[in-house]
Amino acid sequence: MNETLLTTFVIATCLAVIIQAGILVALFFNVKKTSERMEAVAKRVEVSVVPVLESTKVILEDATPKLREITANLAETTGTLRTQVARMDATFNDAVDRTRLQVIRVDELVSRTMDKVEETTEMMQHTVLTPMKQLSGVIQGLSVGIGSFLARRRKTSMESAGARDDEEMFI
Repeated sequence: MNETLLTTFVIATCLAVIIQAGILVALFFNVKKTSERMEAVAKRVEVSVVPVLESTKVILEDATPKLREITANLAETTGTLRTQVARMDATFNDAVDRTRLQVIRVDELVSRTMDKVEETTEMMQHTVLTPMKQLSGVIQGLSVGIGSFLARRRKTSMESAGARDDEEMFI
């Protein structure tokens, strides 16, 4: 039984080795065929791409000086623009500073004017209104005094006239 088993394994191993060899041979032929196809494709690509690359090279050689000129012009324009922006910034800052000074001057002028108006108002009150109030008080006092005096005089004259009337009536 051992011998038959051993013979069976040897035969199975041989068959496996033969199958593997067949697979390796098939792979070899497939790789060879694929390699030939790839070489053909590479030749076709080379034939079609080389003229494109050559024309691209010519275009780049032609465009390089133009691109350099464009870049130089762009750098010059950027420098000029920076200079102009710096000038505008300086002008704007100067205008803002001048405006700020004028606003301060106007504020001081308005403040001084308001102070003068207040001083004038106070002076008017002290020099005109206060004496006018005092004069008005004196006039009211005189008016009341004169009114009181005249009222007393009338009263006395009325009393003396009333007493005469009483005397005349009495007689």
